Amino acid sequence: MRVTALTLYPVKSLEGVGLDASSLDARGLRGDRRWGLVDASGNKVTAREVKALLGLTAEPAEQTGSEGAIRLRDRAGGSIVVAAPREATPIVVDHSGQGTARPAEPEVHAWISERAGTELQLVWQDDASLRPVRRDRGGQDGDTNSLADAAPILLTTGSSLGRLNGWLAEAGAQPIDHDRFRPNVVVDGTEPFAEDGWDTVRIGDVAFHRTMVCDRCVMTTIDRQTLRTTKEPIRTLSRHRKWDGATWFGIRLAPDLPLRADARLRVGDEVRASGGP
Repeated sequence: MRVTALTLYPVKSLEGVGLDASSLDARGLRGDRRWGLVDASGNKVTAREVKALLGLTAEPAEQTGSEGAIRLRDRAGGSIVVAAPREATPIVVDHSGQGTARPAEPEVHAWISERAGTELQLVWQDDASLRPVRRDRGGQDGDTNSLADAAPILLTTGSSLGRLNGWLAEAGAQPIDHDRFRPNVVVDGTEPFAEDGWDTVRIGDVAFHRTMVCDRCVMTTIDRQTLRTTKEPIRTLSRHRKWDGATWFGIRLAPDLPLRADARLRVGDEVRASGGP
């Protein structure tokens, strides 16, 4: 098995960018989902509630000289660079296990709010934050998370997507791409859904443990080009991949700790897994 794609999502619910390689820390790909959006009361806001967020893209902007800086882009070509607000006074946010985060500058909030069509604030999880991976989501001692839903890394496989697209074709629906599921790592060279049973995964020379199979939400039904909500792939997944009241696709991983300072993932890395078929 090999890694065929890596994707970094600096801002939770915004589109991300493909990478050839990425360094790692305990939170997953370095810089992944360290930013998120909240309303005026600090309540988490995602593309589940505001689909227009998927029309914006976030990417690293390290060339600014500010570590952790990102550039936000819209589809019309507008952009804004955002520095990590290391000195900003933290505000209360309701991301589970997070407590507080540091807000960006007011002009950044205004830029995003205009494009989202609702008042939003962009907040940053600072370097000192330790957001544990919940025990009921498969977390182990020391596992820490970004602002991602449940674990630092989401992995999907080409064979599982191929099987899903086969089911979609049988249902008369259009095929979809991995981006509907927002994985950090895509792997090829395994049987469909073999990943469900993996307990441990080694990518290159970095070891991970599975926290859970990933339950899928309405966000997967938003067409990335039109931003319209469809019924797929949830409708088809519910026919083939539904248990415990949810539909499932992909697995969540956390890196084994401690990580080497030079830990890194690359497209083309060999992937070895245990616990599966």
